[in-house]
Amino acid sequence: MGGHPYLVQTALYQIWRQETSLEQLLQTPLDQFEIFSDYQPYLSQAPVVSAAKPPSSVLLARLSEDQALAGPELPEGSVKLGSLFYVERPIEPRCYQTIAKPGALIRIKAPRQMGKTSLMTRIVDHASKLGYGTVRLNLRQAEDNALSSLDRFLRWFCACISQKLHRPAQLDHYWEQDRGSIFNCTTYVQDHLLETLDSPLVLALDEVDCVFVLPEIAQGFFSMLRLWHEEAKTIELWEQLRLVVAHSTEDYGRLNINQSPFNVGLPVELGEFTAAEVASLMSAHQLVWQPAQIEQLMAVVGGHPYLIRLALYQICQGLSLDQLLAEATTNTGIYEDHLRRHWVTLNQQPQLAEAFHQVVTAMQPIRLSITHVYKLYSMGLITRQGDSVVPRCELYRQYFQERLDPYAKR
Repeated sequence: MGGHPYLVQTALYQIWRQETSLEQLLQTPLDQFEIFSDYQPYLSQAPVVSAAKPPSSVLLARLSEDQALAGPELPEGSVKLGSLFYVERPIEPRCYQTIAKPGALIRIKAPRQMGKTSLMTRIVDHASKLGYGTVRLNLRQAEDNALSSLDRFLRWFCACISQKLHRPAQLDHYWEQDRGSIFNCTTYVQDHLLETLDSPLVLALDEVDCVFVLPEIAQGFFSMLRLWHEEAKTIELWEQLRLVVAHSTEDYGRLNINQSPFNVGLPVELGEFTAAEVASLMSAHQLVWQPAQIEQLMAVVGGHPYLIRLALYQICQGLSLDQLLAEATTNTGIYEDHLRRHWVTLNQQPQLAEAFHQVVTAMQPIRLSITHVYKLYSMGLITRQGDSVVPRCELYRQYFQERLDPYAKR
């Protein structure tokens, strides 16, 4: 087992659920455990632990002390690989199947803090286990200088890919002014990367919507990605490139959607956790609740992944469910930072604040301008019901009803 995170976390989970014991786990060959069935190809090389070894020494050899003693994780950023507190989505097996196909394109859409990056991480990890080259790049890492023109952005893009693949960035060798930036970038990826790799390359791009507001870059960059995807249909070399893109909004600005990757490939839209998924997450936190208690929590925060995980983490620290719910919309509650960030964003955009005030004060679903729908959806504040919208959860309705009162139409 060594320090393999999946095996370690799976083992701990089974011990916590009392489906096996530490003694049984340590004294049995790994390939005899059904819980490790997904890892059979690797277990033939795993050492058999001698029953004569003292449990303490075996524990040190097979389960790191930090992992054995680790409690619930504070939900910050993406959920790390091997975490007990990750909830697998039903779409994931299909994502893993798709990324193995020539010329694959997966596009993940969801508001902030709904799990886009966590899913992307697992797709990339799966591809890595298949022996593929992988590059993850968050476009928000591009600095102002790189965003000053399409040419500079594509040079930055190629340099980042090369660095992550540990290859020299021979940009000047492939960049000729008369050929144009898109042609130069395409030639670089084809000749300098794909031609020299002996396996498929997965390029995973996170937060791509940050360039939607830059028309020149957005149109050129996304039309190029679409071109690469189309090339895979007729050119064998381009079959080696697999794309994963993640974004939080459908407000594409002036981007021509038909010359972009946003209407092809496998669409993945991440929603909220179901009650069953929340119950599973509670089990991982070693919490035993009645269905009525789960309903109480979800009546306030819905199935919002971040809000659910933060609640369970704080309850594991000793906070009661009653206190959590009583203080949820106050400045002393656990959601204060989360809610305040949304408040600051709305306060900086009065028209958006006015639109959301209409949503939280309405007694039924209402219609908004498409621009406001896109922005509020990307923030995670609303859900759609047909052509209308409602607050994503009661927490948002209660918190913003009063605070957005100054933006009410007079």
